[in-house]
Amino acid sequence: MPKSAKYLLIGSTETYSGKSATVLGLSYQLQQKGLDIAYGKPLGTCLKTSSGTIVEEDVQFIASSLNLAANRIAPTMLALDEVSVQKRLSGEDNTNYRQSLVQQYLQVSRGDLVLLEGPGNLTEGNLFNLSTLQVAQVLDAAVLLVTRYNSLLSIDALLAAKQDIGDRLVGVVLNDIPIQELEIVENIVRPFLEQQGIAVLGTLPKNDLLRSVSVGELVNQLNAEVLCRSDRLDLMVESLAIGAMNVNAAVKYFRKRRNMAVVTGGDRVEIQQAALETSTQCLILTGQLPPPQFILSRAEELEIPILSVDLDTLTTVEIVDRTFGQVRVHEPIKVQCIRQLMNEHFDIERLLSKLGLSPATALS
Repeated sequence: MPKSAKYLLIGSTETYSGKSATVLGLSYQLQQKGLDIAYGKPLGTCLKTSSGTIVEEDVQFIASSLNLAANRIAPTMLALDEVSVQKRLSGEDNTNYRQSLVQQYLQVSRGDLVLLEGPGNLTEGNLFNLSTLQVAQVLDAAVLLVTRYNSLLSIDALLAAKQDIGDRLVGVVLNDIPIQELEIVENIVRPFLEQQGIAVLGTLPKNDLLRSVSVGELVNQLNAEVLCRSDRLDLMVESLAIGAMNVNAAVKYFRKRRNMAVVTGGDRVEIQQAALETSTQCLILTGQLPPPQFILSRAEELEIPILSVDLDTLTTVEIVDRTFGQVRVHEPIKVQCIRQLMNEHFDIERLLSKLGLSPATALS
């Protein structure tokens, strides 16, 4: 019999806490330690159809980032969406997912450690017996929780999670900590959680690059027309500015920001001009009015894409804001950034000892 792999389930207390990013950074560190790892996401959330088969985008991205062989990628059981929930509720889907987990995860040899990505929060997936705790119980997995640290009020969710998960909880990662809160986290939050039996394995500071979105992603979300520099949709946008004030106020406001997307009316030529001369990654023009030729020429010269949207300013801003809130880590520059952050701020040795794993000869 091949030796059975251990399982580590990465869960979170709320959606968009940074699970995929944690998996990316952690798996890279584990590979550097010479461990043979596999990855899977039992409950899928971002699915697309590719040549007839359903593909989980995160699984595909992480598998390719880590160069995982096909037998090191565990299957996604189900897409969590309206259709699958309705089938379950109406009795059309009565699959025993616990049984499927055992068959597809436990009975296949997958290296030293299988990293699993859990659902968005601790209750998601209950309907299918695929919530974080249910999966952990079936696979006898340890659980690492990632939580986005907003303020001291974030602690309640972790204490409640500890009560639910119990001894399976090997530790937590506090993610996206505002720079001004780092000292409080180190001096007050970490010692308190450790006293409660919650190991703090990582404290990751807020990082603008990881919260950024590419201009290309904004084009998709806004269904925008690209008026110039469609070759620069890889530029990363870190903040959003709205050009609705007078031009003097706008210039002051723009100078304080960096790597921004500026939303303004197609008729606000002086604002467009001011934006192009500051740290702007793209101009988003509302109202379907084309900018004058000299603005297009200047944008060409400065390599700043101009997008035109058939939406009002408020709707445009709402869509861009939502895109920032649901940021993904599928750009190479972000992968590098995550690896570096995890190297500096995550205690891999402590995790390995809690899992009872010893590094193979560390790779140079």
